[in-house]
Amino acid sequence: MISEQEILNARILIVDDRQSNVFLLGEMLRDAGYACIASTTDPHAVCALYQKHRYALIVLDLEMPGMDGFQVMESLKKIETDGYLPVLVIAAQPDHRLRALASGAKDFISKPFDLMETKTRIHNMLEVRLLYKQLEHSNRALESLALHDALTGLPNRRLLMDRLSSAIAHARRNKGSMAVMYLDLDGLKQINDTLGHDAGDALLGMVAARLVGAVRQEDTVARLGGDEFVIALWELNHADDVGKLMSKVMQAVSQPYSIRGRGVNMTASVGVSIYPTHGEEAETLMKSADLALYQAKSAGKNDYRIAARAALLPPAHS
Repeated sequence: MISEQEILNARILIVDDRQSNVFLLGEMLRDAGYACIASTTDPHAVCALYQKHRYALIVLDLEMPGMDGFQVMESLKKIETDGYLPVLVIAAQPDHRLRALASGAKDFISKPFDLMETKTRIHNMLEVRLLYKQLEHSNRALESLALHDALTGLPNRRLLMDRLSSAIAHARRNKGSMAVMYLDLDGLKQINDTLGHDAGDALLGMVAARLVGAVRQEDTVARLGGDEFVIALWELNHADDVGKLMSKVMQAVSQPYSIRGRGVNMTASVGVSIYPTHGEEAETLMKSADLALYQAKSAGKNDYRIAARAALLPPAHS
């Protein structure tokens, strides 16, 4: 819900070429308790002001010399990222009202002003606008939760597979290569058993930060759950890139940690697959890297293996 105080604190811009109208509307809004009111008599300045301040409401006169309200709305459409024009038009001509609504305005007030009607329409429009922004924010948060690991903030499997597909497509277009690095932490269960799961969660957060810091900006670090991480290496320019990045990652993970004042050591086992040698699809590369990881752990942990061949996936069910 939107509180009355949020509505009264919303940013409002009054646009009218007549200073007397600007003064009248401004005084009316201030008397009603609105605290953030700006104005301009220059319609050419509206877009720049809106880009800078992102007003919750623009009260816009339609009939202005040089640039009318319809032209202002067309200009606003070019810079409004979400396609919602928070515009309440002032319409002196009845036939302008429907045209204004068709042009993107959300409501209108008529001249001469009916103060009670004007206050009501402005209040209602602000409430709707703020609710819209609140919903937009909630949807972005839900979308982020759907694509990211809640504990570390890293991409989850769903986002990872999308990034992997993009990296593969890039490598295919450029006749290049990319790689998948599958990591498993050695000994996280012991940390959980001795220091508690909160300590284990804190350690996972530290590992995530170190992994992000160890790879390139274009690479993707994801957490699949538990102590499993995957790194999608966007592009490999030289054959030894994988070895260098793998050593850097393993060294970053193996540096000592401090949790609740206690020193903690952690290592990682790593399996790597390379496009197109070990697969040409995301699922195949993931499986090949996973098999290589299993070999690394079987060899005694704190080690890495590069896949020997492409993994064979079971046929898809019809």
